[in-house]
Amino acid sequence: MSRVFRALEKAEKEKKERAVRGPSRDRFQEVGISKTEGPVLKSHEETVMEFGLLRKEDFSGLVVQPHSFAAEEFRKLKTQIFHKLPNPPHLILITSTTPQEGKTTIAINLAKAISQEINRKAILVDGDLRKPGISLGKSPNTRGLSNFLMDGTPLSEILIDSGTENLRMILAGSRTTKSSELIGSKKMEELMKSLREIGENTYVIIDSPPLFSTTEPVLLSKMVDGIILVVMADLTPREMVQRALKSIDRQKVIGVVFNQVDVTPSHYYSKYYYGYGRK
Repeated sequence: MSRVFRALEKAEKEKKERAVRGPSRDRFQEVGISKTEGPVLKSHEETVMEFGLLRKEDFSGLVVQPHSFAAEEFRKLKTQIFHKLPNPPHLILITSTTPQEGKTTIAINLAKAISQEINRKAILVDGDLRKPGISLGKSPNTRGLSNFLMDGTPLSEILIDSGTENLRMILAGSRTTKSSELIGSKKMEELMKSLREIGENTYVIIDSPPLFSTTEPVLLSKMVDGIILVVMADLTPREMVQRALKSIDRQKVIGVVFNQVDVTPSHYYSKYYYGYGRK
């Protein structure tokens, strides 16, 4: 009986130690995904620091490796948009219910996947003027969306090269205290119209703030053709997802991306980290 008691005592001790350490990273180590390859890991401040990710991410730091499982899932997401929808949307909003669900990583890699399509180009827009999520590392160009909206900076000066062929970017630009007013302005509508008219084969991906954090995503949702909602698997409550969907035009929701989904291994592949579901 004492042996059973000791075993139970040991199990309880290990359980407490695991709770202190936090979630295990074994599933990421299993397939050898590098620190800059996998989905955004920002569920806790400690995780952000551990993986060396800054609040304003360098564009290259969030691009998945070309031949990884994650890259293949982004190609599947792109296929869902272009080959299974009768009228592929040209202006696509990427948002989430709450912060740190990985929407910026989804936006960046979807834009890159589109740019790799034959005869297609992409424009990635950082639409979060409160907490910009994308940068070009040491790039001296700090002008972006806010400068276009506030100061009348020409589109030609804020539409910059990303370093990836057929992929251009518009950064958030200078900080402002009037994010909602600027995003909801006529000037923003004019920008969306100008981006739409750049070319039939050019697609715009807009990374916006979370739906429950600001009013900007709702304002932007009225200007775009399609919306993708990013949900962190096993973290975001179902009720929050339902509330988020009610706050935007359901007819524009083209799909939901489940970030960090742990799918049962198949015979050929060990793990997938992104799932896509049509509405």
